[in-house]
Amino acid sequence: MQHDLTQGSISRRLIGMAAFIGLGLLFQTLYFLIDLYFVAGVGPDAIAGVGLAGVVFFLVMAAAQMVAVGSLSLIARGIGAKDFTQVDGVYRQSMLISLGLSALTLIGGYGFGGMAIGAFAADPETARQGTAYLYGFLPALALMFPTGAIGAALRAAGVVRPTMLIQSGTVLLNAVLAPVLIAGWGSGLPLGTFGAGLASSLAALAGFVGSVWVFGRAQTLMSEPLRLARPDRAVLSRIVGIGLPSAAEFVLMFFTMGVVYAVIRNFGSEAQAGFGVGSRVMQSVFLPAMAVSFAVAPVAGQNFGAGLPDRVRRTVRDAAIISCGLMLVLTLICQWEAGWLVAPFTPDPAVAEVASTYLRIVSLNFIATGLIFIASGTFQALGDTRPALVGSALRLLAFAGGAFWLSAQSWTRLEHFWWLSASAGLLQCLVALFFLRRQLRLKLAGLVPPRPAAALAG
Repeated sequence: MQHDLTQGSISRRLIGMAAFIGLGLLFQTLYFLIDLYFVAGVGPDAIAGVGLAGVVFFLVMAAAQMVAVGSLSLIARGIGAKDFTQVDGVYRQSMLISLGLSALTLIGGYGFGGMAIGAFAADPETARQGTAYLYGFLPALALMFPTGAIGAALRAAGVVRPTMLIQSGTVLLNAVLAPVLIAGWGSGLPLGTFGAGLASSLAALAGFVGSVWVFGRAQTLMSEPLRLARPDRAVLSRIVGIGLPSAAEFVLMFFTMGVVYAVIRNFGSEAQAGFGVGSRVMQSVFLPAMAVSFAVAPVAGQNFGAGLPDRVRRTVRDAAIISCGLMLVLTLICQWEAGWLVAPFTPDPAVAEVASTYLRIVSLNFIATGLIFIASGTFQALGDTRPALVGSALRLLAFAGGAFWLSAQSWTRLEHFWWLSASAGLLQCLVALFFLRRQLRLKLAGLVPPRPAAALAG
């Protein structure tokens, strides 16, 4: 059953939703950490290859975000305005886009993924390992689209617990499959990095089937999750219009990761492997702040659709306070125990040192990153994600320009790139906060409860 997020304590609802969303994100991240743990036994080239192939994840996530963000914003606002016909219509169109993007992912990944990885790898063995992992992982990437469309619709309706339970089950399945397929436990047929990707793909398939099964049982506004409708150009354009800037953000993240791998390749595969480990651990550390920001979008979106500006402002304020507190604690943990955090994922001391140094430096920017996430969630709720794109673009320009300059200097050390990354993140935070204040002032001025039929018309 969907929740009415326009009533009750905002902080309590944010924390409740964020807790379940955070668990779901944790289980999703465990896919990569489990793979990384067992791949570490293959060697540094395998770790670097898996990390390099993971860059493709950002590109696919960009397209998935376009659909998820656009549909979540429209569905949440429609629920707040009680325009349930439009809610169902938006979901049908989001699934239509998702299935098309799934097909493109498989075609593009198997057709050109190996060449892309080879262009950034430090050596041929890293390229071979990365390509093998990607080929096993591509089905999981393709399933991100329809599974994400279902998850976004449920989250817009305030339903998060069932998806968290499904994701926990898929992680357990991946944990069982990973040693069997990667190291050959029990089968005697180790598949290495290809097995790591294949384990995630099989678990993702189980998760998709579970999401389809639970969809109509968890809420009553939308049914028959795989039933498609004729393309509706107006609704499609609204989904893409809201989601495209968020997708572009992830594309910029893809390019940022590509820049990092390009400028550190001369430091060897240990540097690329260390960055891969450190960035994966950092993604898992970010989960609490990401969970809060993911909760902001439906909570603020439903209140925005219901014409309640004060509750939108309180949602943003409470979320920012919660996020800053969480990120402060996580910053201190990374400062004191960075080595402990990366130790399970690499036995190589050189790789571990790179990863630990990376975490200690970039963690100084965690609070700023949390505020960026909150601003992004608010932009999604308000139906205009362009400000987040501006901040990401400025961050990429600042980082890429400085990184390529540093790479040409004889005195440059690896940690200089990490300090540059942290500085570019602070710039993005300042831009995001500027636009957040502006958007709240413009979007909420004169906001009143709309007529039900007008919920998605403007």
